[in-house]
Amino acid sequence: MTARNVLGRELADCSHDPLTGFFRNGCCETGPQDTASHTVCAVLTADFLHFSFTRGNDLITPRREFAFPGLRPGDRWCLCVNRWREAWEAGCAPLVVLEATHEAALRSVTLEMLTAHKAPQTEDVP
Repeated sequence: MTARNVLGRELADCSHDPLTGFFRNGCCETGPQDTASHTVCAVLTADFLHFSFTRGNDLITPRREFAFPGLRPGDRWCLCVNRWREAWEAGCAPLVVLEATHEAALRSVTLEMLTAHKAPQTEDVP
């Protein structure tokens, strides 16, 4: 079965550089083992990275032991939907690539919330 995005179409890739996704396959796919629901493809900002850091999730520092390069503003990354919602509530939610955001995100946020933070359309997946 093909994974679907929040628009009801086939899920597009989020990022291959850096390689993202719970399964590290470039997509915001999810499954029973993904208890945090890494389903929102976001274009990261400095504000969001700082916000996440203050919440105990350091996405900035490289962690070689986990093959994690550390993230920078402008990178695309599959975020946990509840962290994105928390950032939205705090006024610092990053933009969202709707075509690469898994439909499971709609269990925790609305399409209207995501659409209000829609990233400009891009053809290339990093």
